[in-house]
Amino acid sequence: MRALGLSDHLIVDLYEVTMLEAYLAHEMNELASFELFVRRLPETRRFILAAGLDQALAFLESFRLTPEELADLSRVHPLGASAARRLSDLRFAGDVDAVPEGTVLFAGEPILRVTARLPEAQLVETRLLNIIHFQTLVASKAARAVLAAGGRPLVDFGLRRAHGGEAGVFAARAAYIAGFSGTSNVRAGADFGIPTFGTMAHSFIQAHDDEAAAFASFASVHGARVALLIDTYDTEAGARKVVTLAQSLAKRGLALRAVRIDSGDLGEHARRVRRILDEGGLRDVQIVASSGLDEHAIAALVAGGAPIDRFAPGTKIVTSADAPYLDCAYKLVEYAGRPRLKRAEGKQTWPGRKQVWRTRSAAGLLQCDYLAPAAEVVKGAAPLLEPVMRAGRRLSPSRPLEQIRSAALAEVSTLPEGLRSLAPGPRFSVRVSERLASK
Repeated sequence: MRALGLSDHLIVDLYEVTMLEAYLAHEMNELASFELFVRRLPETRRFILAAGLDQALAFLESFRLTPEELADLSRVHPLGASAARRLSDLRFAGDVDAVPEGTVLFAGEPILRVTARLPEAQLVETRLLNIIHFQTLVASKAARAVLAAGGRPLVDFGLRRAHGGEAGVFAARAAYIAGFSGTSNVRAGADFGIPTFGTMAHSFIQAHDDEAAAFASFASVHGARVALLIDTYDTEAGARKVVTLAQSLAKRGLALRAVRIDSGDLGEHARRVRRILDEGGLRDVQIVASSGLDEHAIAALVAGGAPIDRFAPGTKIVTSADAPYLDCAYKLVEYAGRPRLKRAEGKQTWPGRKQVWRTRSAAGLLQCDYLAPAAEVVKGAAPLLEPVMRAGRRLSPSRPLEQIRSAALAEVSTLPEGLRSLAPGPRFSVRVSERLASK
């Protein structure tokens, strides 16, 4: 079994292949446009944050079925000679229009549009959904945690409970786009330049006969970068041992950076630990909190005045625990020059290629979104979808991740207060232009 990745082009549902065979057999090879969007938002989401475009474009640029992949496919689903030959020649040579990563969106608004020959536009459906859906899901969850933290840094600690290695890496990227300050994920740090952070596990303490000795051993290796986990046995007793250790380190010109609390009543422990540290002269030592955190737990700790300097959420962010999926779809909207629509109950689509136009108030806050035909111009509004790929090639290099992150933070800051709140409230209504509604 080969390692999975963006270059594995058999990450596809079989019905994409069976449809492609029929398209090829009947020479259905005209240009088609598909739009990828979220039909409706989960009850706990007021907005989504688009992410994953860079990996989606990398997948499309590299798209080709290798001889090995064709052989694997034939074992699963025998191909006729003509279909196998044409599949071996298939490349993605289409166009993509998309909103920039880090853009705030709402239900029904296209995240991207693919325009290509029908067989190739169809075959890439599953993997595009897989890439865009997951990173958008995690970025949208992480953005809420960033809002809840009120400016306190957050670090992603979710790799070990992510749903697979690729998920953990992509989740770290998505969380960073949403405003996290870093990750514990070494691969994400190496691949994307995300700042990495790490402390220690309880096993390091348990492997020593004495907790204070464990602290000293760790500090002797990591010096000023050290962050000590103090709740293996007794949180407050651990904090007192840290004070004693700090005094000996100070004589060597070293200063402790932080302590981490990973269990119990985080707010109450943080208050007691802060008092112990301050009384011991360690006012500059920060307190990091982890253990089952999500945006609601973080908001409660902040509202309660807990003296926590950094949060390290993990599982509930990378799995988007309260809403583990988005109702994401990739639907045909145009074929052979004619608009196409779907009337299935509860899953209707608007026909034709579309654009999202956004207006803002004088103060710069998001005011209104209009969904309109791609050829229509909405006066006083700015278009969100922009050309990113033509004839199978990107129009510009990958955007620096720091730039995407800054744009995302700026985007979220323009949401009206009601949409930034974690509390339930009115949904943002996307207006449909008269021209589109009349189709």
